Amino acid sequence: MIALANPARFSAIAEKILPWLAGATAVLFAIGLWQGFFVAPADYQQGETVRIMFIHVPSAWLSMFGWTMMSIASLGVLVWRHPLADVAAQAAAPLGAAFTLIALVTGSLWGRPMWGTWWVWDARLTSVLVLFLMYLGVMALRAALDEPSRAAKLVAILTLVGFVNIPIVKFSVDWWNTLHQGASVFRVDGPTIHPAILVPLLINALAFTLLFLTLHLLLMRTELMRRRLRGLRLRAAESGA
Repeated sequence: MIALANPARFSAIAEKILPWLAGATAVLFAIGLWQGFFVAPADYQQGETVRIMFIHVPSAWLSMFGWTMMSIASLGVLVWRHPLADVAAQAAAPLGAAFTLIALVTGSLWGRPMWGTWWVWDARLTSVLVLFLMYLGVMALRAALDEPSRAAKLVAILTLVGFVNIPIVKFSVDWWNTLHQGASVFRVDGPTIHPAILVPLLINALAFTLLFLTLHLLLMRTELMRRRLRGLRLRAAESGA
């Protein structure tokens, strides 16, 4: 953590890691999508529509993962004052919003043939929609504030308050009676999905996670360069004045 506190050192480490991450992501996507869309059998009830799972489920997991990452970074901003914490939170927000939107869209496409409707206001779907609006809210708040340090603190507070929605998203199907099916992978008594579908799902979940991490590192490097350029412009303006 101490070593990574230096933005220049972090950028150098990220530059070395990124090609390996990108390569592993591409390989896992090739394997996972091939397994999911061409090898895995159709479901005996859902038919071919079950293949939406290989995109929907990893995106739904990453929607919660993104906000959790932002919450940890927010603690770094408010408690440990880590120099890169706000950069990490800012980079995670658009990625989390994108994966949440993908989860909502693919969920609607999956729900139409299964439930007979594109949308229902049950606990799981509503809480995920709230999560998407929260992502938009923190990005809008950051964009509305000109002072970076003030924006970082306010966004961190809002992020930590909004974390209460993550367990609601996760356990909503257990706490309330909803149309959405319950957990079928991470269960105390083990997964309830057949290995022929479970294995491609886990491979795709890992591929999506590596994609998130790859894009996150890229966005962090870009934001560090943008902030450095902004600092140079401010110093140049002060010198000119």
